[in-house]
Amino acid sequence: MHLRPRQREHRWPEQRSLALLAVPLGLIVVVTVVDILAPPEVHLGPFLVAAPAVTASFAGPWTTGLVGAVAVLAQAVVAVARTSLTDLNHSFQITALILISIFVTYMAKRRVRHEQELTRLRSVAEATQAVLLRPLPEQIGPLRIASVYLAAEAEAQIGGDLYAAARTARGTRLMIGDVRGKGLKAIGDAALVLGAFRAAAHRQAELPVLVAYLEGTVSSDLDDPSAPRDESEDDGEAFITAALLDVPDEEAVLHVINCGHPPPLLLRDGTVTPLQNHRPAPPLGLTEFAAADFTVETFPFRVGDVVLLYTDGVIESRNADGVFYPLDRRVTCWPGGDPQTLLRRLCADLLDHAGGVLGDDAAMVAVQRLPAAAPGSG
Repeated sequence: MHLRPRQREHRWPEQRSLALLAVPLGLIVVVTVVDILAPPEVHLGPFLVAAPAVTASFAGPWTTGLVGAVAVLAQAVVAVARTSLTDLNHSFQITALILISIFVTYMAKRRVRHEQELTRLRSVAEATQAVLLRPLPEQIGPLRIASVYLAAEAEAQIGGDLYAAARTARGTRLMIGDVRGKGLKAIGDAALVLGAFRAAAHRQAELPVLVAYLEGTVSSDLDDPSAPRDESEDDGEAFITAALLDVPDEEAVLHVINCGHPPPLLLRDGTVTPLQNHRPAPPLGLTEFAAADFTVETFPFRVGDVVLLYTDGVIESRNADGVFYPLDRRVTCWPGGDPQTLLRRLCADLLDHAGGVLGDDAAMVAVQRLPAAAPGSG
């Protein structure tokens, strides 16, 4: 199952816009009546400019212009009732009201155009996310899987965190990673690694060979002079942390190579065990500065066990007091269940801890081993 919290659409329904339209129209009526009944030395006409200004905040240019025209008409009625249209004071008020109404109508047009552009950009981001970060299937072979991606930016749909899964002849391969940096460069690097993994994970015989292939792909991209560069970063600062898992169908184990990534957590019978590699490899793209030894380490992975993969955006999330999110403690309190329930609970708890705003993108993947003869396996 693929859990993905979505940004809520900030749109004004037509019924609510009509209800709000009563506010500026009511203001026009009140100001007009009071101004006509007020003493000669009191002039409330300038308050009519608030009507089109308020309308421009929620309505389109046509509605804003209409309210502005009604306000101008009301000002003319006041002028006739009190003195005349040629009165100097009222002439200036009417002229100023016309100019302000034209200006706020133009601003309403700009606002509507900006909202339409945001809607189109959001649609493009969702389409890009669907291609780049494909939803993981609920079940692959004897594994039940759930995933979640939380973008730090309010309008963002994708970022530098990544995950993927691939089926092989003997089992399932999983990858989770985190690209250093943000923005389009991070998205491009994530797409590069995901594409290389999907192309090679099916056919590479051994896990170290696959990781070496990914390392070569990242390193060659860094050496490519045509590749986009962020002037604020040098090549030594561009890298990708990743953890790759190979889960055989017929053995109750999993094989792990960790390239500078936070260690996966194994959940079994109320206990949490970090799957620490004794010989971790450097992040992808840094083998020029550190010797690359892609050593596989094997851990027990029995029926009912759950492995939680995550990026550093989870454990580095802070609350109002600056305290990091205690993932291991929160997972220890988990009463048990399927991966979907686990991620729903962690996602809600993480957002609550961070006050609803994350400082970095965060991704989590939960994998549970099912009995070999589970329905739908394979």
